[in-house]
Amino acid sequence: MGALRDKALIGFVWSFVEKASVRGVSFIIGLLLARLLSPSDYGLIGMLAILMSVSQIFIESGFSKALVQKQDRNEVDFSTVFYFNIGVAILFYFVLFCFAPIVADFYAEPSLCTILRVLAINVILGSFNIVQRARLLIKIDFKTLAQVNFISTLISGLIGVFLAYCNYGVWALVYQTLLCTCLISVLLSAFTRWCPQWVFSFRSLKSMFSFGVNLLFAGIYAVVLDNIYTIAIGKRFHASELGYYTRSTQITDVAVGMIGEILNAVTYPLFASIQSDRKRLATVYSKMLSMTAFIVFPVMTLLAVLAFPLVRLVLTDKWLSAVPLIQWLCFARILTPISVLNMNILNAIGRSDLYLKVDLMKLPVIVLTMIFTIPLGVKAVVVGNLVSTIICYFINTYYPGKLFGYGGFKQLKGCIKIILSTGCMVMVLIPVLNICTSCLEQLIVGVLLGPLIYIVVAYLGKVEDLSEIIKVIKR
Repeated sequence: MGALRDKALIGFVWSFVEKASVRGVSFIIGLLLARLLSPSDYGLIGMLAILMSVSQIFIESGFSKALVQKQDRNEVDFSTVFYFNIGVAILFYFVLFCFAPIVADFYAEPSLCTILRVLAINVILGSFNIVQRARLLIKIDFKTLAQVNFISTLISGLIGVFLAYCNYGVWALVYQTLLCTCLISVLLSAFTRWCPQWVFSFRSLKSMFSFGVNLLFAGIYAVVLDNIYTIAIGKRFHASELGYYTRSTQITDVAVGMIGEILNAVTYPLFASIQSDRKRLATVYSKMLSMTAFIVFPVMTLLAVLAFPLVRLVLTDKWLSAVPLIQWLCFARILTPISVLNMNILNAIGRSDLYLKVDLMKLPVIVLTMIFTIPLGVKAVVVGNLVSTIICYFINTYYPGKLFGYGGFKQLKGCIKIILSTGCMVMVLIPVLNICTSCLEQLIVGVLLGPLIYIVVAYLGKVEDLSEIIKVIKR
């Protein structure tokens, strides 16, 4: 157990370094771009998000995770998946190229045709690094991933800011995306020094197909669910409204997205490595859930409290319409990392079929909330997102609850002290912030005082997760 804990700890540390550095750089660059670009520029890119995401899912086809989950993988498997990914990527580029005029007509934005045809090159560029990433995940080598992603994000981000400053508009975002993916592919090849063999095995592909195909459909389905709000807002409202929504999701995803990505990257290979020992797996799983809640709940709540001074000071007044969207999205995203863990454990034990079933069960909930909220405006859509997220959380925990006896209500019950500590932080912090005379003072006081209050209350309340974190720091 000690060796596994050390391996997980090292993975978490380097994954945190990677995500924190990359997200931190992306956040700062995003703030600079937001000051130089308009909400409409972000809205145009947001309209294409679902197409790019679905294409990426098809390219991976679930085989990347199948490589991680497979215990007897070999070089033939890696090479087969590598060539398969590139072939599918080229196919999808031509599909997107041909459908670009239809997409532009759908959103009534003629410029989207050219933008999509150029941005779609990213699909081909990204196909060259999927297997290299999988190899690093199998080794839980997040140090290399941290170096590659940080360098790529920093260089492409700085060039994107320069292009925005030179009035390239939406094209600054397009070129930044292409350059970042290109750098990642080149650097991963240089760092891993892995080259595919000249071999392609249909037998190898078939052996991973049953697991991968479920993840393929689940991935497509999840992307559609994640972007269905973007489609509806982009179709129903002006591009600037979608820009406010897109920027709001980007801000809320800085924190929760980083935590979710760390959990997804580290826990999946970790759970997969102990999949045969169900008792041990259940223990690690419950510990991870509690630790995640201990970090996510106060972070997202604090972001909601500080949303107004953050937007006004950093993004300027032209983005103030995004403040209520950010606040509602903070609470909508608060359960996302916990859902990631609940879904990851299904994949880790080879039950990608249940993973797909869970995703299918969520569609009626999301569709119904959208039907009721779209006519009421963007803010209503975001509130509906919160409601559907809560319902979907319990759907996500259904099968893990049956398999491991740790369902949604038990998980929340185990987080009672964490929820109370977060509530106390808000009740003490808000009166103090009201005394502050400027947005800068509110941000400084909130960032420094909020976590301090939370830690003190958690310590007095004897929250076990705080003790675990102290032990980890000492180690």
